[in-house]
Amino acid sequence: MAMKSLSFLAVLSLLALTLPLAIASDPSQLQDFCVSANTSANGVFVNGKFCKDPKLVTADDFFFSGLQNARPVTSPVGSTVTAVNVNNLLGLNTLGISLVRIDYAVKGQNPPHTHPRATEILVVEQGTLLVGFVTSNPDNRLFTKVLIEGDVFVFPEGLIHFQANIGKGPAVAFAALSSQNPGVITIANTVFGANPAINPTILAKAFQLEPRIVVDLQNKFKK
Repeated sequence: MAMKSLSFLAVLSLLALTLPLAIASDPSQLQDFCVSANTSANGVFVNGKFCKDPKLVTADDFFFSGLQNARPVTSPVGSTVTAVNVNNLLGLNTLGISLVRIDYAVKGQNPPHTHPRATEILVVEQGTLLVGFVTSNPDNRLFTKVLIEGDVFVFPEGLIHFQANIGKGPAVAFAALSSQNPGVITIANTVFGANPAINPTILAKAFQLEPRIVVDLQNKFKK
């Protein structure tokens, strides 16, 4: 019972803390790019979503259910991220906020990644996590902390960050993000899984590796 109370109180607290950030975040891009169309007939994407007629809006447009349920973890990195954003909670459109639940297997991690359009605030509901982020060049300073149940940590917008389960059992965290569509760039997947593939010679020099090692990594991340 205490665990369930912590979960919902944590989510409410995260939403309250993140709302002020939304004002500064969502006037910017809500997707990776928005190429101008010559005519409205060619227009497919907008910076956000088209608005529903207010007369047709119902309470269900602002409702999402089931985030309290554990998700199966089957990914190679040992985590599952369940997002609640404008794509599955339509009432979030223009509100500048979203939410995720992260389930971690034993020794699982949410690997180094960035959110190009959002600051993230995370609270641990269950387990023990090692979390951290790295500042931009030239310092590349690492800020890291071990979190237990009820602890909160903030990842600044655009910076590479991660979480790793270092406890003896599964872990669960919730995070709020200051965008309705924060985006995610997982570093390894993006660099080694690019489609089409980045020239291995370029990556070999960037990472100071033998080209054959780069090719092996690219094969691992092929979609």
